[in-house]
Amino acid sequence: MQARWYLLVSKHPKDSVRVNNHNLIPEASLTFDRYTLNYRKLPYEVVWVELPDIEETVKSIGASPTATKPNGQPKYTLPAIHDLNTDVRLSDSIKIVEYLEATYPNDPEKALIPPGTKALQLAFIDAVITLIRPNLVPLAYPQEVTLFDSRSREYFLSTRKEMLGKEVWEIAPPPEMRDTVWKGVEGAWAKVDSWMRKEDRFVMGDTVCFLDFAIAGQFVWYRIMWGEDSEEWKMMSSWQGGRWARLVQDLGEFERLR
Repeated sequence: MQARWYLLVSKHPKDSVRVNNHNLIPEASLTFDRYTLNYRKLPYEVVWVELPDIEETVKSIGASPTATKPNGQPKYTLPAIHDLNTDVRLSDSIKIVEYLEATYPNDPEKALIPPGTKALQLAFIDAVITLIRPNLVPLAYPQEVTLFDSRSREYFLSTRKEMLGKEVWEIAPPPEMRDTVWKGVEGAWAKVDSWMRKEDRFVMGDTVCFLDFAIAGQFVWYRIMWGEDSEEWKMMSSWQGGRWARLVQDLGEFERLR
């Protein structure tokens, strides 16, 4: 297999970011599909895309929209993939994973979406979104904008203003409330932690699944936004006894672009 993989470019291309409709931070996350391709040892090349060019690019390769905008128009998102062997073009992370596992089968014990688990895994992701989003977005949006250059930055600011009805920095909690909001984020992740056994490395025990890539990708995104040496990342790395930081470390070999 040789795949052409379309990703959102930021100031940090070695890390990269992506856009998808299943994100814990709406419109920004990372690594679901990079983890998948590297985990499956599938060769690929990367095409970097600026935020304002996503719709045109995805349309140009013939991938379908992944959602519907509030105005009823189709919404096109990244990541997208073009399999040069089969000429299949897809967007939406879970569809890409399903396609790769069906087209390039591997050891069944290494399946990221084992038979009968797709609905449960998507429900888990949606439950995490519901928990995390309310407290995370006011902290993340003002920080997220710093990752983009010029055109993507302006696009991010204008689209978020349209979505929120105000500038992104206006939703940031005042200094005296930041600790409270951060505690809300930590509390949400503590709830997720309570759904898992303390001794388990991954959501399904010792077996990696799609959910592990989703969660680890989210924490890698935090690390990129706030910086590896930041107090915020040090704080997040300590949550739930360091569970999420260990997950990122355990999946680290699949994180970087190859």
